[in-house]
Amino acid sequence: MSWFKRKDENIQTAQKKEMPEGVWVKVPTTGETIHKRELEDNLYVDPLSGYHFRVGIKQYFEIIFDKGKHKKLGEDILSADPLEFTDRKKYSDRIIDTQKKSGLTDAASVGVGKMNGLDIVVGCMDFGFIGGSMGSVVGERFGIAIDYALEHKIPLILISQTGGARMQESVLSLMQMAKTSAKLARLDEAGIPYISYLTDPSTGGVTASFAMLGDINIAEPGALIGFAGPRVIRQTIGRDLPEGFQTAEYLLEHGFLDFIVPRTEMKEKLTQFLKIILHKK
Repeated sequence: MSWFKRKDENIQTAQKKEMPEGVWVKVPTTGETIHKRELEDNLYVDPLSGYHFRVGIKQYFEIIFDKGKHKKLGEDILSADPLEFTDRKKYSDRIIDTQKKSGLTDAASVGVGKMNGLDIVVGCMDFGFIGGSMGSVVGERFGIAIDYALEHKIPLILISQTGGARMQESVLSLMQMAKTSAKLARLDEAGIPYISYLTDPSTGGVTASFAMLGDINIAEPGALIGFAGPRVIRQTIGRDLPEGFQTAEYLLEHGFLDFIVPRTEMKEKLTQFLKIILHKK
């Protein structure tokens, strides 16, 4: 039996930014159309408005790694269902269904390779897998990424795209916040660079832990970043929020981010930042 019930008509869903189907794609912010091939060539960023469509692990790995070549770590670690959680369906069934639909084994993957010749390890989340939620698998895979960076003394990049902790795993999910943060503290003590790259959306327990702990915290333009969502905050405090609240631009203005970097400049900027930190020319 489900532990709670809810009415679909009471659920408000945010506007999705995923790539729509078809040859011609409509840009939500302008209403203009663009050919899908042109959009792909521009890394799924509208060249006129700069609107960033949401992409996933596959695309980010192709952007960052030289010729897209990388070695995966931790893919054999898979979700279990120790709480035997059920909402509208069994958690174990939800995992299987999402794996089939997304082609992913969980909401994050870790890759090791080169970025403009620099050895790096990259952990990337994907909103397409249960909202990019952080469960025990995501925490363990990112833990492996941190351990690998520490052992091999190479920079770490973590890309966030998530709704937060995975409620179906309860405290097993929440403990990943402490685990990843503690491991990053060891990386900091060893003087190994860590860059956090936040995309749309980056919210919940991920933002409250590793996503905001980078030596440099970077976000894509227009990304929603925060702990609780703006609708929840508005209902809680009973007040209207400032214009642009929780956007990357708002956070940069108020000192919560170091830079905003368009996806089209992502690889070159990350390389530039790492070379500065590593004192390389």
